[in-house]
Amino acid sequence: MKLDKLRATRQGYGDGLAELMREKSDVIALDADLAMATGSSAVKKEFPDRFVDVGIAEQNLVGMAVGLSLTGYVPYASTFAVFMAGRAGEIIRNAAAYSKANVKFVGSHSGITPVGDGGTHQCIEDFGSMRAIPNMTILSPCDYNQAKVLVKKAYDIKGPVYIRTSREGVPEITDENQDITIGKAQILKDGEDICIISTGFPVSLVLEALEELEKDNINAAVLNIHTIKPLDKETILEYADKCKKVLVVEEHNVLGGLSEAVAAVLVGKDGISFDRIGIEDRFGQSGSKAEVLNEYGLTSENIAKRARNLLAK
Repeated sequence: MKLDKLRATRQGYGDGLAELMREKSDVIALDADLAMATGSSAVKKEFPDRFVDVGIAEQNLVGMAVGLSLTGYVPYASTFAVFMAGRAGEIIRNAAAYSKANVKFVGSHSGITPVGDGGTHQCIEDFGSMRAIPNMTILSPCDYNQAKVLVKKAYDIKGPVYIRTSREGVPEITDENQDITIGKAQILKDGEDICIISTGFPVSLVLEALEELEKDNINAAVLNIHTIKPLDKETILEYADKCKKVLVVEEHNVLGGLSEAVAAVLVGKDGISFDRIGIEDRFGQSGSKAEVLNEYGLTSENIAKRARNLLAK
């Protein structure tokens, strides 16, 4: 893990989209007056004739993207996650998902790490709202490299896709040329004592926590869930049966989030101990990044502590 190299997944989205647009002439990008923030400015400069800035009009952003998809384009539409999943949610549901429109939606500045934006803009509910929409695929890259890969993988999915990206830089966990499969968990580390499942930015915190756990000779497995929907139930069940202890770590409301999805998979399984670290049905808030992460328990120290507590049961 390259801790000294921090790049946001929103940057991976922009750079990956630029590479894809060089290869695919049918890809078109749209943004709602936030290209510099979402990462799509990378394509705005290189492909001005294939970039549409719709202004501060997120519902129009989705409607226009759906319309363009009907003419043969593959639109990638981006804005802040709180606007994409919230303000534009009805249009995504009825215009895109209902008709299985081939549009890729990108929600940037997700979770609580956009600490300068405050609780109104820190989106902690997008997985929940998007998971509940039929026909929707949901992708959540853990680092810059994986974001680039998933942008290209989304192109091959025929239908609506939601990609969640981060504002803040995260360590590079995965390789540039990684081979991942949509709907299949990425096993970052094998283990048999406890299975820690995560997605997005917190995956790096989980890997940091491993260093502490290894001091206690705790052999933890780590699953990176880059595809929230469809969820890889098979691998989750395999490792739950193997480890008997499952801890989920997410930068999302535990209601409707990855932990709730994993818990649903484990319902009815005997002998499994389960715990989760996430946003406990609260809004985000402003502060320094360290202060906010500590307030919500998203630290490597707390992950190691909760893992030990789970193992002690």
